[in-house]
Amino acid sequence: MKKRFYTALSRTLLLGLFLGLMPVTLAAKEATEVDRSGWYKEIVDTEYVSQFAVIPPRDDVMIIDSRPSRKYDKGFVLTAVNIPDTQFDKLTDRLPEDKSTELIFYCGGFKCPLSHKSAFSAEALGYTNIKVYAEGYPAWVAKGNPPEISANHLKKLIDKGEKMTLVDARPARKFKKGAVPTAINISWTQFDQMTDQLPSDKGELLVFYCGGYQCVLSTKSAARAVEMGYTNVALFQAGYPAWKEAYGKSSASGLETGEEAGMLTIESFNRLLREEPDSVHLIDVRDQSEVDADGTFATARVLPVDQVEDEIDSLPDDKPIVFFCSTGARSGEAYDMVRMVRDDLKLYFLEAAVAFKKQEYPVVTPAE
Repeated sequence: MKKRFYTALSRTLLLGLFLGLMPVTLAAKEATEVDRSGWYKEIVDTEYVSQFAVIPPRDDVMIIDSRPSRKYDKGFVLTAVNIPDTQFDKLTDRLPEDKSTELIFYCGGFKCPLSHKSAFSAEALGYTNIKVYAEGYPAWVAKGNPPEISANHLKKLIDKGEKMTLVDARPARKFKKGAVPTAINISWTQFDQMTDQLPSDKGELLVFYCGGYQCVLSTKSAARAVEMGYTNVALFQAGYPAWKEAYGKSSASGLETGEEAGMLTIESFNRLLREEPDSVHLIDVRDQSEVDADGTFATARVLPVDQVEDEIDSLPDDKPIVFFCSTGARSGEAYDMVRMVRDDLKLYFLEAAVAFKKQEYPVVTPAE
């Protein structure tokens, strides 16, 4: 009896020891299975990299993405520069002049050799403080870190009409002077008061930007969004300065809201019509007889407020929708009606006095 007891106990202890030694994560399991021949000697983990992937960027380290540019553009570790391993010899001018600067290379995970190859190449150039983040980009995002995306990729998302909410975290005075097309303004200082502007679907792509790599507002906003449960958060950390340099100055797409959720300011609406009338769907909710008598904006669709409920399911989702009328009463009613049913749409309304005169451009002034 005693012998059987000790045998059972021994088996239990051995099983516990075995389970204790088993990899507890998929990343750890992959790390034990991968062939490490050809790996660089200095390996670091996500926790280590996190202390360097910060805004403003540190000047004593460079994080380097060794993947091809098409991979990098779609998402990369915050502040990382792209030096594809296949182009390493041609792009050494992107490396720091000081060869004691710490270099952290990464690529697509444990089975990706590109970062190790680049690390050896850098060592051959005389760099003395080199490490490889072998877990790479997959581990970075899996552990809840919002990826950074490039201006090139953001433009593709905008041009394709990708469903996303793009948030400018700068103060309103900055936003008014110019912003990335389709962006809404939720300044960091007003973030907690404006969370109703965020999408109800917490899986929708949510991209934050501000004034560039010295601006912390976007990273703070992104972190707060993650705390709120949003699961698809990204950063365009290069921000509006990089956008303006690449694509020229852009208006704020007329999407600056006033004191109520969804209510566009008159200044924003007028700027929208002047600079980017095709960036939104304008919907005139007056009666057809009023439109026939007085005219409307050239790019507007006429959908009387009494017919809005029947058309809710067919409203387009490729661009924001702006409802307007002659006073703001019917446009606000249309906004409320649609918002209750279609939480997938980006909706706005104009509360203002609009003087429609046939053969003349409508004049928008504050409502009484």
